[in-house]
Amino acid sequence: MPAQPSSEKFRILVLTSSTGGGHDARAQAFAEWCYQLYPGHVDVRIEQMLEKSSMLNRGGVSFYNWIQKKIPLLHTAFFGFVEIYGRLNNHSVVLGRGYYRNVLCEYRPHLVLSVHDCLNRGYFQLARKLLGHERVRCATYCGEFSGGWGYSRNWVEPTVDLYISRTETANDYAVKKLGMAGNRTLVRGHFMRPSAHLEQIDADQRAISRKRRYGLSPDVFTVFLATGSNGANNHFELLPALVKHRDRCQAIIICGHNRDVYNDLMRWRAENPEFRCHIEGYSESVHLLIQAADAIVTRGGTTTCAQALHYSCPIIFNGFGGVMPQEKLTLKYFRNTAGSSIIRNADDFAEIIDQWMTSPATYRTYSENFANARYEEDPARVIDELVALAREAAPHLPEPLRQPFPPVNGHGFCAKVK
Repeated sequence: MPAQPSSEKFRILVLTSSTGGGHDARAQAFAEWCYQLYPGHVDVRIEQMLEKSSMLNRGGVSFYNWIQKKIPLLHTAFFGFVEIYGRLNNHSVVLGRGYYRNVLCEYRPHLVLSVHDCLNRGYFQLARKLLGHERVRCATYCGEFSGGWGYSRNWVEPTVDLYISRTETANDYAVKKLGMAGNRTLVRGHFMRPSAHLEQIDADQRAISRKRRYGLSPDVFTVFLATGSNGANNHFELLPALVKHRDRCQAIIICGHNRDVYNDLMRWRAENPEFRCHIEGYSESVHLLIQAADAIVTRGGTTTCAQALHYSCPIIFNGFGGVMPQEKLTLKYFRNTAGSSIIRNADDFAEIIDQWMTSPATYRTYSENFANARYEEDPARVIDELVALAREAAPHLPEPLRQPFPPVNGHGFCAKVK
């Protein structure tokens, strides 16, 4: 093995993959938090391990994203296959072992953090074998909202040093159904970027933002038609229900990395100038778009749903073409805690919008139920705990200097959305 790197920093390796956008978003959020709270003391290396390590794994990721975009219902069979495939790594990494081994030997992390279900089993064992049990710690952050079919067994690697869940419901499933030791688990809520906490706006700022930033009416009911990073959407099926109420309704629409849909929507807007709407392609400011909306239509992606919950923006779940197993976990959680609805066709959506426009009290009830499901959290707490875990593997390094959050000169932060 190469000599120990000379850098006097705590090194954290984050394992992720672009199956959807949520895993990468959480990996990026973790890195940003580390650099925000421990500048100069913590180094983070993010690896899209499935895509980079093996051609077969890379093909599986592409197939997953194609299913999500084209035939969500097919993912039920694909999920079952992945569950079986994961058993190959019960004791060590099989596919992509060479690339992962090189990363470990070159970077020599003090902590390996997995934010993806397929990057736990085998990956932790190989890290300990190469680096030594005392010189590396292993942790998992699972972003699922609840348990059941769709919660992959591959999330749980029984020897992990720390297993972090988003909710108590998901944590209970990992412990009671999948055998995770309860004394090595934590429940720490959402894993959002610092900007999601710093850039929060109140009702007055929302009206200004709608007008100045997005060219919309400041006081008209606004629906956010969202999509994941790969651009899977049903915008054209949903728009007629909104256009029908164009005097009382407007839209924010994003397209992800789907240039064709973006171009088609721009043409549609030119042909329908009477309907107010703001259109973006791939957005780095989804947290601001959510805060500008009165409701959001989205699939059960955990990152967008977590942001919607954080900002108390009620969700209508998009179930067009079926619901993927992981999405069912999100839908179940919000159905049980907030009474959220799912639409499976354009008529379902039109029924909800018609009701809200003709009877605003029904929307207020829906929105209040959603807001009641929101919970407060200290977003920096889990970062401190993970850095502390890395310190266990590098006691020779000086204790890192922790910066306050929010920064003393920060702007726009508020503890709760007004």
